[in-house]
Amino acid sequence: MLIEYRLERLFEQIGDGISIPLRIMLWNGREFNLSAKPTVTVYVPSASSLRYFIPPDLNKLGAAFVEGHIRVEGSVHELFRVAESLVSRFAARRGRLPLFRRHSLKKDRAAIEYHYDVSNDFYSTFLDRNMVYSCAYYRHPGDTLETAQEQKLDHILNKLMLKPGERFLDIGCGWGTLILRAAKQYGAIAKGITLSKNQYEHARKLIQAEGLQKRCTVELCDYRDLPDGKKYDKIASVGMFEHVGLKNLPVYFSKIESLLADQGLVLNHGITTSDVESREIGAGAGDFIEQYVFPGGELPHLSLALKEIAAAGLEVTDVESLRRHYARTCHEWANRLESNRNRAVEIAGEKRFRIWEVYLAGCAHAFSHNWINIYQMLACKAGNSAADHLPLTREYMYQS
Repeated sequence: MLIEYRLERLFEQIGDGISIPLRIMLWNGREFNLSAKPTVTVYVPSASSLRYFIPPDLNKLGAAFVEGHIRVEGSVHELFRVAESLVSRFAARRGRLPLFRRHSLKKDRAAIEYHYDVSNDFYSTFLDRNMVYSCAYYRHPGDTLETAQEQKLDHILNKLMLKPGERFLDIGCGWGTLILRAAKQYGAIAKGITLSKNQYEHARKLIQAEGLQKRCTVELCDYRDLPDGKKYDKIASVGMFEHVGLKNLPVYFSKIESLLADQGLVLNHGITTSDVESREIGAGAGDFIEQYVFPGGELPHLSLALKEIAAAGLEVTDVESLRRHYARTCHEWANRLESNRNRAVEIAGEKRFRIWEVYLAGCAHAFSHNWINIYQMLACKAGNSAADHLPLTREYMYQS
C-alpha cells in the first residue's frame, strides 16, 4: 500500500543511530519499532489514520489522539516526550510570526467561557483543594501542591506589600482564592473580576460562606470595562495576560496604569514565549492549543512585555522567572488528572479528558525545556516616588 510505503520512507529519514522509544502497530498486524525498548505503543486502526504521521507534527498527532483516530499505551508524560522526539526530526521548532489576532469583548468572553466553563467539578479533578489554576511556588523540594499554591498566593501579596485597608484588585480572579486570602489574611478591601460564569458563581459563594461580603467582592466584568475613576492601591493579574493578545498589550497595561494609585504597586504573573520574535510555539503545538485549548491565546516574549509596560507609564521594579515551578505544577496536574480519569471522563467526556491529558503533559514538557517561561513582573507608576518606598532588597518578599 502506498501510504505504508510513505511511512517506511518517513522512518528511514530519521537516520541510523537515532532511537525513539516508540512502537507503531498497524491494523493489519504490521509493526514499526523505532527502539529496541519502546515505552509508548501507538495502535493505528485504519489506513486513513496514517495521514497524521506523514509528515508528523504535534498538532496532527495531538488531533489524532484527541479525536480517537489512534490508540496509545504508555504514560502521558512519556507519550509527549516520544511525540516531540519524533516530530523534531521533521517539523520546525520555531513557529509562525505573530498573527495579531483580533480580541474583541465578545470574542474574548467566548474564549474564556470555552476554556474555563467546562465544569468546576472537572477542574477539581486536578487542581489543589483551593482551586488555584496558575503556577505554584515550591519553596522546598518536598512541598505538596496544596502548600505550594498557598505559598504562591502569599508570594504575590508579599511582593505587593499588601496592608490592611488597602484597595486590592485581581484582574482575572479565577475561582476567587487570591481575593479571599487578601481580604481574610491581609485585611485588604479586595475585588476580583472574571469573564467565566462558573468562576464568578464559585467565588461569590465562597465570599458569602466566609462572611466577607463587606471586604471582598467579585464581578463578571472585562478589564476594559472597569471605570478609570476608581483607583486601587495594589493590583494583581495572574494567568490573565496570555488572553489579552499581542496587539492589545498597550491597551491592557495602559488600563492597569489608569487604575493604579500614585503610590501603588502592580504584579503581572503570566506566561511568555522564549522566542524573541514572539512567534507561536512551533512544531504544531501552537496550532493544537489554538484549536483545542486556548482559542485566541498569544504569548509575548518577556522583552515585549517589558517594553509595553514601560510604554504605558509603569516602572518595572522586579522580575522573577518561575519556569521550573510551573513545569512541576503542570506535571502534578497531569498526574492528578490521570489518577482521577474515571471521574473526569464522567464529568466532561472522553474527548475533553484526552485534550487536557495531553495539554497538561505538554505544558510540563514545554516549561521543562524552556519553550515557554512564566514571569512575575512587579511595577509602579513611573515618574514619581513610588519606587523609592520599596525596600532596598528582596528579603521582604520571603516573609511567612
